[in-house]
Amino acid sequence: AAAAAAAASPVLCHRAGAVVLEAGERVGVAEVGILATVGAALLPVHRRPRLAVLSTGDEVVAPETQTLSPGQIRDCNRSMLLAAAAGAGAEVTDLGIARDVDGHLEGCLDKALAAGVDVLVTSGAVSMGDRDLLKPLLERKGQVHFGRVLMKPGKPLTFATLQVEGSSRKLLVFGLPGNPVSSFVCFNLVVVPALRKMSGWAQPQLRRVQVTTSSALKLDPERPEYHRVVLAYGRMPSSCGAAAGQLGWYACSTGNQISSRLLSARSANALLELPRAEGVVEAGSTVSALLIDDLGFMPQAEGDVPATDGFVA
Repeated sequence: AAAAAAAASPVLCHRAGAVVLEAGERVGVAEVGILATVGAALLPVHRRPRLAVLSTGDEVVAPETQTLSPGQIRDCNRSMLLAAAAGAGAEVTDLGIARDVDGHLEGCLDKALAAGVDVLVTSGAVSMGDRDLLKPLLERKGQVHFGRVLMKPGKPLTFATLQVEGSSRKLLVFGLPGNPVSSFVCFNLVVVPALRKMSGWAQPQLRRVQVTTSSALKLDPERPEYHRVVLAYGRMPSSCGAAAGQLGWYACSTGNQISSRLLSARSANALLELPRAEGVVEAGSTVSALLIDDLGFMPQAEGDVPATDGFVA
């Protein structure tokens, strides 16, 4: 939006003809105020992506189910993914639970197409079992671009596109694994950047930082791993080895990383990128991390972070 004033304002300091907001910039709180100062009450923006979430499996029951029968599990993935998608800026639609019957699953897929959503996120039914029916269905109705990924967690991650009848538009389908942590990690790694791109972000990728590990981390010799951690900034604890006492970013593991243990995602604000290798990453090592949450919610570090010399609040 270009400034509308004929001359620079002594208060706002907008030069005539200056660009105050570039295409592709996120319209946040301050940006709304800037637009108001130049009289830009209406402007074209990217619409929010429309996303539907579908759980799968005869063993999956609604979260409000009070008594579980043998073999049943409450559907935590759908609630989690709906919340994650809304947090990423999408308009969400809940498609419920698809049963392990080909016709029912196909009906749910047709419902997503009829709803006009841009993205369908499913959980489960993408492994190699007899009742994992999603991949064959996607191959029959569209194009599967990949169905296995060398990563931990999330090996069965699947991505497909389906042509929307009577339109040039395609439905993006992300088939996430059924294990809750795998769904959580895969959503952040692949769905969030896609939603950002559809929302007009100029740089939709997750932000990468380097941090110090506060504990030894076992490596996987077969797959690179995304290890859930809580990042904090402050004086590093004694567990950071030689870096202890220094000011900086450090990572605290969320514990046992098994893909069925959703507690390992609680409070996690980053994913450490651990290479495929034998051995361990020692405490005090520098590793890369992908940010998956607002660092404004990170825990307060032990001890005060000093203010700039001479600054008095």
